[in-house]
Amino acid sequence: MTRLLAVITPHGFGHAAQLAPVLNALGARLPGLSLTVATTLSQDFLRERVQCEFEYVGRASDFGLVMRSALEIDLEASAQRYRALHDDWQVRVEDEMRFIDAHHPDLVIADVPYLTLAAAQRLGVPAYALCSLNWADIYRHYFGDRPEAEGILAQMEAAYASARAFFRPEPSMPMYFLPNRVAAGPLARQGRNRRGELAARLGVPTHHALVLIAPGGVETRFPVEHWPSAQGVHWLLAGNRAVDHPDASPLSATGMAFTDLLASCDAVLGKCGYGTVAECVVNGTPLIHIPRPDWPEEPSLRDWLEAHSAAVPVDAARVRDGDLNGVVERARALNVIRRAPIGGEQLAARIASDIDNEDNKS
Repeated sequence: MTRLLAVITPHGFGHAAQLAPVLNALGARLPGLSLTVATTLSQDFLRERVQCEFEYVGRASDFGLVMRSALEIDLEASAQRYRALHDDWQVRVEDEMRFIDAHHPDLVIADVPYLTLAAAQRLGVPAYALCSLNWADIYRHYFGDRPEAEGILAQMEAAYASARAFFRPEPSMPMYFLPNRVAAGPLARQGRNRRGELAARLGVPTHHALVLIAPGGVETRFPVEHWPSAQGVHWLLAGNRAVDHPDASPLSATGMAFTDLLASCDAVLGKCGYGTVAECVVNGTPLIHIPRPDWPEEPSLRDWLEAHSAAVPVDAARVRDGDLNGVVERARALNVIRRAPIGGEQLAARIASDIDNEDNKS
């Protein structure tokens, strides 16, 4: 029996969404896999995504960035949290070591807390990193000119480089500083297109557009209740929040899984985050995205979307006003070039092979 500890950053849903296909593929390859998942993300969200049995531990090993909304970072609060973490680095590593050791894992996968990787190295537990970004590059982009940055970046980079491999699913940031980076295919879940059933369930005319509003796991409220009606668009709201608008419904009214909804809609309205971008391309659904020009991962994600004819940018001001009919029609006119979500099987095969090699040595 292999004991696997997966540690997931709670900064949005994308980290869990990209790790879930790998965990599912490992569960199929390794009968009797004992899986523990540590994160403060919703357990319901994880159990919808991760098909194998797992123990849930409500604990966060990192925070990513302090967000005011899905589109706005609190830079000063983020910088202070990183400084506090690294001022107390050895104590934090030792605390993480105790946490890992208490679960007796044979293997650790981090998406993508570097504190976990540093602790696993100290314990001698094999560890992998998996992510389309890393917090060292993000920190360098926003805080690299701060006086404490050099020491913080040295600890971050050493932790990431200590992993057996840093798996970079397509699309990812370049991560040139990492000697252990390994490319993989897209990581996403494939849904079923149930558009006719969805329109009938909501009482929406079949010629009207269905658009899923999915900001990506960080609480953000678009002012849908103030948007104009009778645009020929019906909005589906992630988060199940009620909105007083004749052309809007919460996800709870659909009775469908999130990825089936994404595959059934004419477009998604949100931002360029890995989970949304990958699932849009895999399921052939265009993404109407609000540009984030200062987000360092954005170019990699946007370029990939555009290469697959799945991107429609929209100004934040137009989203506030709800004048979106023309944007939605542009999205409906696209012919998305789909990609197969092959990364989960690729990475599970690599990890399972490593486990077999270790077993043969012992």
